[in-house]
Amino acid sequence: MFSLKHEINISGDIETVFKALVTREGLKSWWTSDVEARPEVGSKAVFGFFNHETLFTMNIDKITSGRIEWTCIDGPEEWVETKQTFELEEIESGITKLKFTHSDWKNNDGAFASCNTTWGHLMVILKEYCEGLEPGPYFK
Repeated sequence: MFSLKHEINISGDIETVFKALVTREGLKSWWTSDVEARPEVGSKAVFGFFNHETLFTMNIDKITSGRIEWTCIDGPEEWVETKQTFELEEIESGITKLKFTHSDWKNNDGAFASCNTTWGHLMVILKEYCEGLEPGPYFK
């Protein structure tokens, strides 16, 4: 299995970053404007792209103040059964380290490389959003 990994420091407290990752409003502000999500373990989050032509459904596996885990249960074949993990750590007052992993890819060809690039860009947009800028979602 293969994994994508990203790490970024955000000038914001853990609660701000946490809300950006678990609430519908937060997710809509940096990833895609087409989101249905609830911050509840066992719930399903649906992310729409390209006028709802492409859908990803994530099972919300874990939510704690320092760790959020999702498993893709429906969407493009390469994504199904992959896992997204967000780990949050306060490294100093007002600075949160975000470690992101998109794991359990069956191979590292196909969409793997482009997803890695996209996740990297998304981490920057998430950082900007949490730092009070209004970059808007990557996908509108």
